[in-house]
Amino acid sequence: MKWLLKTLCIVTCALCIQSCGVYSFSGTTLSPTIKTITVNNFTLQTAGGPANLPLDLTERIKEYYQRYTNLKVVPTGGDLVLEGAVSGYDLVAVAPTATDQAGLNRLQITVTTRFTNNKDDTKSFEQPFSFYQDFPQNQTLSQNESRLVPKILDQIILDIFNKTAADW
Repeated sequence: MKWLLKTLCIVTCALCIQSCGVYSFSGTTLSPTIKTITVNNFTLQTAGGPANLPLDLTERIKEYYQRYTNLKVVPTGGDLVLEGAVSGYDLVAVAPTATDQAGLNRLQITVTTRFTNNKDDTKSFEQPFSFYQDFPQNQTLSQNESRLVPKILDQIILDIFNKTAADW
């Protein structure tokens, strides 16, 4: 009997926390009045990088919001709107060695994002998000690009999500 009472109490508390609408177990702090999101196609505003990079980024963002929120992705007129451009795709030599050669190469991608919250304009912003991955100096970008770009995009998308939905 005590076990049943404890279980009932825990379930009730969990439901109360979840139903308040502001807190969710996925970490989002979106208002319950926000139901939809529009993710406009990102563009490429830099030289270099795979031609499909903006499209890949756009689709990954849509999938992320569908997976981790209850928002419905709509083509236009969403309560939230995300858009922007890949504004940087840079290969930089880092970690100098005694022979004046780089010990590592760094691929850095920057995505300038414009977020519009049509329910609360104070939460709207435009901001660049950037992340990088390093790879050995004795390897080329083309040897590493297909492995590094998805990792970099995953982190940038997480940062965008945290800024827009988790309000971090």
